[in-house]
Amino acid sequence: MRGSLQDDDATSSVYIHRIATNPEFRGNNFVKIIVNWAREFAESQSKKFIRMDTCGQNDRLINHYKNCGFEFLGIKKLKNTSGLPSHYHNADVCFFEIELK
Repeated sequence: MRGSLQDDDATSSVYIHRIATNPEFRGNNFVKIIVNWAREFAESQSKKFIRMDTCGQNDRLINHYKNCGFEFLGIKKLKNTSGLPSHYHNADVCFFEIELK
């Protein structure tokens, strides 16, 4: 995994966590709308990255996020899951990033 993700510097990044779309509203490009908003907001705040995570290894979803401008950084096990619902325990998490220029 790239080093920029591991620095986990909240001051340099805007984070998006687990975008979910109601199946009735799929196909409306909501992820691209969210990414465009995040890009404008991040740039206005002098951030260097937009970062996102999502649970599970879903190749179709990974490709969708890549098509929306994210770089796929890899998969890691979710840590510190105490207090979270059981489906998060030992979950695979996909990490994504857009580097702003």
